[in-house]
Amino acid sequence: MLEQKLKEAFYWFHQNPELSYEEYNTTAKIRELLEGEGIEILPYRLETGLAAVIRGEKEGPVQALRCDIDALPIKEESGLSYSSLCPGKMHACGHDFHITAGIGAALLLQEKKEELKGSVRILFQPGEETSLGALKMLETAACDGVERIWGFHADPTNPVNTIGIREGYVAAAVDRFVVTIKGVGCHGAHPDDGTDPIPAAAAMVQAFQTIVSRNVNAFHPSLLSVTRIQAGNTWNVIPETACLEGTVRTMDRDDRKLYEKRLREIAEQTALAYGAAAEVEWIPGPPAVYNDGGMAEHGRKKAQELGFLTVEEERSLGGDDFSFYEEKIPGCYIKIGTGQRQLIHQPGFQVDPRVLLPAAQYLAELIRDV
Repeated sequence: MLEQKLKEAFYWFHQNPELSYEEYNTTAKIRELLEGEGIEILPYRLETGLAAVIRGEKEGPVQALRCDIDALPIKEESGLSYSSLCPGKMHACGHDFHITAGIGAALLLQEKKEELKGSVRILFQPGEETSLGALKMLETAACDGVERIWGFHADPTNPVNTIGIREGYVAAAVDRFVVTIKGVGCHGAHPDDGTDPIPAAAAMVQAFQTIVSRNVNAFHPSLLSVTRIQAGNTWNVIPETACLEGTVRTMDRDDRKLYEKRLREIAEQTALAYGAAAEVEWIPGPPAVYNDGGMAEHGRKKAQELGFLTVEEERSLGGDDFSFYEEKIPGCYIKIGTGQRQLIHQPGFQVDPRVLLPAAQYLAELIRDV
């Protein structure tokens, strides 16, 4: 019985989480489950993760389904009977669900491949939590010739049998910055003998928020968060340097460019005003996730046909490297209700196993009925 197979697989993946780019056992288990059902594994060179293909017996497009597979460095506190067996690691973002639903969809498509138009590549992608894992998959030929790509994510804000979907932007571009402020260190009792980088750092934290409030269109979702401040190592010495690190999230491409430009200007000029200097490192991550209108409408109609409740997918300033695929291929990123419990990236996060079979059936039908 497929439902029982999926539950057993899900329990195994949940109990055996592996962090980004360490998903060796996870990959081996996925391969074992797929090959056991006669599903072809594509011969791409990936250290972790894999791509499988179901070849339909009718003419049609090449489609892809992305399923991410990595876990997080979080100690599980869910109380589940099948809790993580790996101390300090857990599937706190639902990727165990993503793997299992992807396997289920693959089995259902393989079972009725005579009805399938075209072919489907199931991408079990490593390292999504690094925001760059999709690039590993894109370095192979896994997406060559793909005409549309589907992605999905666990949604703990909605009950089982709920599909969240919308056209347009649904997740933000993710960028990181590191600002190093260089002053002149000195004795804490004689600040006039040096240049204190800490006041400059404090001023920057405040000034950066003017990008949000004064430079960006108020109707464009975006944010800037300083998430780390570091300076000095003792109480009576003014340090030579201070460091700020944080993230910028944007939906609009022009806003993304504006943030980088203004952040550099503010950092450099604020440091100068305090007699210091600033070096800015801007580390770009994935762009914003954008749902193709036609694909979103197809996904909504198919969900309703299958008896799911459909809701408008909530926009988020969180990101997903699924957007790297969308730079090359039209895509759609769907939220699947997994039970209203703790949110993702929390130690008590859990997915209701009752969602496994319906999710697999939805994904299979979504792809089959092109």
